[in-house]
Amino acid sequence: MTATSESLDIASSACCAPDPRTSECCSLSQGVLSAQEAQRVAGVLKALADPMRLRLLSHLAAQGCDSVCSCDFTEELGISQPTVSHHMKKLVDAGLITREQRGKWAHYSVVPEAFAEIRVLLDLR
Repeated sequence: MTATSESLDIASSACCAPDPRTSECCSLSQGVLSAQEAQRVAGVLKALADPMRLRLLSHLAAQGCDSVCSCDFTEELGISQPTVSHHMKKLVDAGLITREQRGKWAHYSVVPEAFAEIRVLLDLR
């Protein structure tokens, strides 16, 4: 056995070894995902897996519950309006943020429930 495969064996056995403090084996708190649920969650995680989208989301979330005009992202992040629109559409489609048209500008808000669902899904016990 090579050092790499040995370390993988140790890591995988450690993951599923009972925690002496809880005497339970680790598991996802929500159980096994259905194929449909896994497909939906993968779409959400894929939307989050882009560095620019994370920066946009971070900027949006920093405003708290207030909506943010798309015009605020361009100067703050140094990106063009088409780039903002492209990435925000991906986040809206994933259900992570909402979009409201006000005149010629789009305003975006975070959907807190979407992030609560992600936290629950990734809760490894």
